[in-house]
Amino acid sequence: MIAEELRRLACAVQFLTRLPVAGGGEWRDERLARSAKYFPLVGILVGALSAGALLLARQVWPQGALPALLAVAVGVVVTGGFHEDGLADTADGLGGGQTRERKLSIMKDSRLGNYGALALGLVLAAKVLALAQLQPPLAGAAVLVCAHGLARAAAVTMMVATPYAADLDASRLKPSARAARPWEAAVGLLIGAAPLLLLDPVVAGVCVLAGALASAWPALAARRLIGGHTGDVAGAVEQVFETGFLLAAAATIAL
Repeated sequence: MIAEELRRLACAVQFLTRLPVAGGGEWRDERLARSAKYFPLVGILVGALSAGALLLARQVWPQGALPALLAVAVGVVVTGGFHEDGLADTADGLGGGQTRERKLSIMKDSRLGNYGALALGLVLAAKVLALAQLQPPLAGAAVLVCAHGLARAAAVTMMVATPYAADLDASRLKPSARAARPWEAAVGLLIGAAPLLLLDPVVAGVCVLAGALASAWPALAARRLIGGHTGDVAGAVEQVFETGFLLAAAATIAL
């Protein structure tokens, strides 16, 4: 039992990041669904690495946005731009096609369109500038860890709450590999929420609310326009939650 849970955790790390993983065992699509509850834990790991980069960079550049840019860049490198790619594809698909089928086709296209480029650029800029406003550096580090963990929890929750919209036969994963269970999403939420203890309760509450409201937009838009979610939509939800959380933190901590 414990060994299998460790394999599921390794599966989550393999799926969401470019980090080398030992002891993951043979890849199984079904194991991916059971690993969803660990997605927020992987997010906390990514957030911790980004936070470490922020703190180190602040020792060299005490002022300015460069440490924030480097911290965000570390997150992108560690994940291989996995969620950012989903955001861009979702923006292109939902903003482009006139029909459900055309929107899904655009989302599958690896080329970057105008909507995707704009969404990606604006979100990355907002995250960098919001993080640059957070002082002292330890506050920014704590916010990063919280934002990354809860953003993955938001994505898993959305995947449980909405149907899968893409063609099942064309998908690389079997339906069972996407079917995270409600209780697994609840466990993921608890894991993702744990770092909130690092923040002031009022700040934490405002940031969670802002992230949830922000991430509801791509989730509801996808539900209306394509009938549910895809992997790209999950990436968009993660990115938008993270951005809303950081913006709210910059505003509330400054006050």
